[in-house]
Amino acid sequence: MSIVPHVVGWLVLLLGIIVSVGLHELGHMIPAKKFGVRVSQYFVGFGPTVWSRTKGETEYGIKAIPLGGFVRLVGMMPPAPAGARRGTGFWSELVADARDASVAEVRPGEEHRAFYNLSTPKKLIVMFGGPFVNLVIATVLIGIILVGYGTMVTSTTVAQLSECVPASVTSDASGDECEGQPAAPAAAAGLEPGDEIVAFGGAEVHSWQQLVGLINDSAGQASQVAVLRDGERVTLEVTPARTDRPVVDEQGAAVIGADGKAVVQPGGFVGFSPLQVREPQPLSSVLPAVGEQTWQTLTMVATLPVRVADAATQAFTAEERAQDSVQSVVGVARISGEIWALDEAILDRVMFFLSLLASLNIALFAFNMIPLLPLDGGHLINALYEGGKRTLARARGAVLPGPADVARMTPVAYVVFLILLGVGGVLIVADLVDPVRIT
Repeated sequence: MSIVPHVVGWLVLLLGIIVSVGLHELGHMIPAKKFGVRVSQYFVGFGPTVWSRTKGETEYGIKAIPLGGFVRLVGMMPPAPAGARRGTGFWSELVADARDASVAEVRPGEEHRAFYNLSTPKKLIVMFGGPFVNLVIATVLIGIILVGYGTMVTSTTVAQLSECVPASVTSDASGDECEGQPAAPAAAAGLEPGDEIVAFGGAEVHSWQQLVGLINDSAGQASQVAVLRDGERVTLEVTPARTDRPVVDEQGAAVIGADGKAVVQPGGFVGFSPLQVREPQPLSSVLPAVGEQTWQTLTMVATLPVRVADAATQAFTAEERAQDSVQSVVGVARISGEIWALDEAILDRVMFFLSLLASLNIALFAFNMIPLLPLDGGHLINALYEGGKRTLARARGAVLPGPADVARMTPVAYVVFLILLGVGGVLIVADLVDPVRIT
C-alpha cells in the first residue's frame, strides 16, 4: 500500500488546522483592536519562532509546532487590588508573577488600552470571537457538503428485483431460497430496474417512506403503479404479498432490535430494492445539522473524563475501539490519511475530508467553551462574573467594583493545562495502540 495518499492526508489536515487556528485567533484579535486593546503578538503555532514580522504595533509570525496559536492581548490581568499584600507561598508567588508580567506589558499612559479595562460586553465579544469563528467555518463547510454535494437518500427508483416472495426476513429472495416460493409481485407485474415509481394506488409518490406505507396498506390488494420508463409514464398492476417486513430507517436500512435480529412488522411485499442517490439538501437544512452536531460534541465534551477512560480501556483490552471514540490529533491525522487512501472518487474524498474538518472546528468551539482558564470559556465566565458584580452594585447604588482579579485563577489555569496534557497523552497512546479506523 502506497504511503503517499496518507502523507497527502496528513499535510492537508495540517493545513486545515493551521487555517482554522489562524482564523480563530483573528476572531479574538480583530474585535480587540477594534475596541482599542493593544495586541502585541499574533502567532500560529507554538515553540520556537520560524518566521515573524512586525507591522504597526503587532508582531505576526509562525511557530515551529503548528498545532495551536495565540494572540497576546495587553493587560489581560489587572494590577493587584489596593492594599493587597504579596504572598509568600508557591501559589501566591505564581499569582503575583502572572499579574506583574501582565501589568508590565501596559505602556505608561496606555492603561485605557488594557484588556482588563474593557466593558463586560466588549470582553465577551473578544473572547467569544475565536470560538465563534470556528463555528462559522464549520457552518460553511457543512453547507458546502449538504447544499453543494448532497447526502445519500433512498429514491423510488428500482435498483434490483427480487425473484420471489421470501420465506423469511433473512432470505435474499433469490436462487435456491426461491424454490417453492411464489414469484415476486414486482417481477410478475413487469417492473424493471431503472423504473422510477411516481404513483401507487392512485396516490402520487414523493418519497421512499411514503411508498413503503402505501405498499404496506395495500397488502393483498391489486393496485395500479405508475412508473417513468425511458421518459414515458407506464402504468402496471401489482398485488403486494402479505408478509412480515423488516422495519427500516430513513436511509432504508433495517432496524436491528436488542436481540440482534431485524425488527419486523406485518406489511406488504412487492420485491425490489430502491436505488440510493445523492441529493442536494436545501439551505434550510444547514443550521439544524450544525446545531445537532454541535450539541453532540458539547455532550461529548461534558462527558470527556468518561470517554477518555473508555478510550484507554478499549485500547489496552480486547474490547473493540468504538467508532465514536474520542481521539487525539494523532487519531484525527490517521483518519485523514485513510480518507485520501480510499478507493473513491476524488470529489467523495474531498467531501469526506471537509466533513472531518467541520467536525474538528465544532470540536474546537465546544472545547473552548469549557468554563475554565486558560480556555476561552474561562475568560467568558470571568467577564460574566465581573459584569454581574457591577450590575448588582448599580442596582444598590454602590460604587462600581474594579476589574475582576483574574490573576487569582492562575493556579486553576496551570492545573487545567496539566490535566489537558495528561488527557492528550493518554489519547495519543490509545490512538497509536488501537486507532479508530474508517476502513
